[in-house]
Amino acid sequence: MSVPTQVIPNFSGPNCAGQFFCWDWVGANWSSVLAPALIQHIWISALAVLFGLVISIAAALYAVRNSWFEKGFSAFATFLYTVPALAFFLLMVPITGLNVGTVLIGLTGYTLLLLFANAVTGLRAAPPETIAAADGMGLTRNQVLFKVQLPLALPSIMAGVRIAVVTVISLETVAAQVVQAGLGTPLFNAQRNVFTTGLITTGLLAIALALVADALVVQLQKLVTPWARASR
Repeated sequence: MSVPTQVIPNFSGPNCAGQFFCWDWVGANWSSVLAPALIQHIWISALAVLFGLVISIAAALYAVRNSWFEKGFSAFATFLYTVPALAFFLLMVPITGLNVGTVLIGLTGYTLLLLFANAVTGLRAAPPETIAAADGMGLTRNQVLFKVQLPLALPSIMAGVRIAVVTVISLETVAAQVVQAGLGTPLFNAQRNVFTTGLITTGLLAIALALVADALVVQLQKLVTPWARASR
């Protein structure tokens, strides 16, 4: 998957000379640089969290029945989470190349610990009497897991998603040191050119994206767990 090169020009024309922040530059570069970088940042973050969620829930469903797997997967996810982001991406380049896939693999790896731990905690938090009632109704072990434990684990899973989303949005800016992708590309270009307008604009866009994404996840959590809101 090819990624278009994003360039922050050294905009120092008469409208921006001597200005700490230049709105003219933002308007001139919004459609060609900033908006594409923002859109790319959004879909890369969304894919990383989605992939991490699928892997983590599948692993958690298996782990609640196999303690040995839980310990092994937790150790693996913890190792990935403790590797510095820039080092992680650089280590992946010889294996996967300079492409968006490298960024996605790295970001997905950082979500696993957060999502897996919350999924396992949620699956094991189902009240024993609820599970006993499900057994009494004749539900099989798999039916109890998917129809009782997994729905009850959703609040815990969504809490992990909130943390993972904000983490991925933040770390994706670092990935631009290796692969030109997302808001990190114009951010580091502006840094190299000591261009305050570019630094401020891309930094604020990344912060705003994290805040909006977090608010959307909160609303999604309320939508998929209405019983949790009603119990309050």
